Amino acid sequence: MNGATFSLRRWPQLLGIAVVLGLVAFAIFGPLANLFLWAFAEKWYFPNKIPQEFGLKFWAQVFSPRGNALGSLGTSVWIAVLTVVLSLAVAIPAGYALARLRLRWRGLILLAFLLPQAVPNLPVYVNIARVFYEVGLNGTILGVVLVHASHGLVLAVWIASAAFASVEPSLEEAARNMGASPWTCFRTVTLPLAAPGLIASAIFVFLESLDEFTGTYFVGVPDVTTLPLLMFNASMGGNYQIASITALLLLIPSIGFMLVVERFLKADVLAMVGR
Repeated sequence: MNGATFSLRRWPQLLGIAVVLGLVAFAIFGPLANLFLWAFAEKWYFPNKIPQEFGLKFWAQVFSPRGNALGSLGTSVWIAVLTVVLSLAVAIPAGYALARLRLRWRGLILLAFLLPQAVPNLPVYVNIARVFYEVGLNGTILGVVLVHASHGLVLAVWIASAAFASVEPSLEEAARNMGASPWTCFRTVTLPLAAPGLIASAIFVFLESLDEFTGTYFVGVPDVTTLPLLMFNASMGGNYQIASITALLLLIPSIGFMLVVERFLKADVLAMVGR
């Protein structure tokens, strides 16, 4: 009897949890389901709840030479790779210095890397486009990479500093006591131990660059066309099938790389972020 009474008392609570979980699942998977439906819909007119016809006609259009999806994807990947290289070239020495050296203004330096995220993007990109136009970087791959790196450095430096901070200094001291030079110690001890965090940092920067639209639009158009720009043009033209297919092409590497990040970014590294 007591068990039945206890179950009756818990029933409203369990119902509330089920409703909340259902709403969360709908908020996450509802747009994805709609995306998949549009990607394979050949005819879908109001007021029908589901497409009248399914097919791969629009997939063929996307991957045709005139569709420019593969070319735009290649450009997006190339820009993302260059952004990762540039960001890590700055983040590795900066992260090591922030983690190992006793810098007086360490907190302010970390906050300085957050400034691109704190300022509204639109006026910044408009002014960057004007400056780049004067120096000949507007409409170039290098200009787009520089814009992407301004945001990628936030993730790269913060995660790199946390990765180096998670390496035990005693291991470096042991290597130095055995006669290793500072460079040898960094190359053979510190860098390999910090590598998982640096790999996660590179993946975050890559995904940030791959999905970046606003900066590419103001700095790269019309000479540089990435996949997000192609998706924007398709959606503005009312071609939701093309836009959904390009969105799926962007979604696949994002999901795959996030699974890799979950493996490489350990709890001890996360605990050091911002410290």
